[in-house]
Amino acid sequence: MVLRGYVPTSEETLQTLAALRLQSLNSDFSTHAPFPRLEELFPPHVLHARLPAPRRRLPSKCRGARLRAGLLAGGLWGQALAKQRAERDQRLRGRLREEGASTVAAIVEKWKLLQGMGRPEAMAAYVALVREWPGFGSTLFDVDLRAVRPRQGRAGGQPWPPAALTPVSPQSPVGAGPQRLWLGIGAKAVSLYKPGEPEPLDTFCYGRISSFGASDSSTFRLSLEDQDLLFETSQVDEIAQLLGTYLASAGARQPPRPPEPASSPPAPAPPVPPPALCPAAGPWQHQSPTGSFPS
Repeated sequence: MVLRGYVPTSEETLQTLAALRLQSLNSDFSTHAPFPRLEELFPPHVLHARLPAPRRRLPSKCRGARLRAGLLAGGLWGQALAKQRAERDQRLRGRLREEGASTVAAIVEKWKLLQGMGRPEAMAAYVALVREWPGFGSTLFDVDLRAVRPRQGRAGGQPWPPAALTPVSPQSPVGAGPQRLWLGIGAKAVSLYKPGEPEPLDTFCYGRISSFGASDSSTFRLSLEDQDLLFETSQVDEIAQLLGTYLASAGARQPPRPPEPASSPPAPAPPVPPPALCPAAGPWQHQSPTGSFPS
């Protein structure tokens, strides 16, 4: 998850994690110690993010358009463009090698500072750093939040028409859709993250989930008390299986209510508890994939 960019943290911390991994693999720094490829220690997307974005060439409407059309027809213009692209790609590869060498040097300097640290200590320090992220322990999935369907106001058990699918409600911190998000499935809750952001946009305790399932092979639905969240993803089955496992585990951890003796006097009414952060929404149920949403 670290190498794939699913642990949002600073470059400094990523370099420290790489150094701890080297300490765990090779013990103390040595010029003769094997050095893994950089992409096995450090997220490649961080290096690519340092490169300048390609500039888009706007179409020109100058008087030479006819001449360029003739050159293009003869292949000269296409050859010139291919040469420009090759030169640009070569510059980008050179810049990427420079950024990689700079990152390797920074990792090695941090590795040298770990001299004398044993493998168990390096592993413990690595995990301790990763645990600082609030989403530690969750499995993250890349999803596109398509829309949110309100669950109130349906008459006659008819499904909502396509026009009823709206972006996320203004009350939700997720914002308007569609959006590329991380769907985090954890042991206690489901969270939505903006990619690269450490704090979740929204979190749903399992008590708020009434049902979930797939409307088709690429659409996953998560039903809460008042709304259905629709996600487009290529991992519908993986999400449903993991979510079902955690929900079943959460239900099994609830202690059964002991039966009361028949001769015992009626128990006094329990005090009304304060509102919970995640009020229960009734028993959850994993519905099988269907072509449309159930009533």
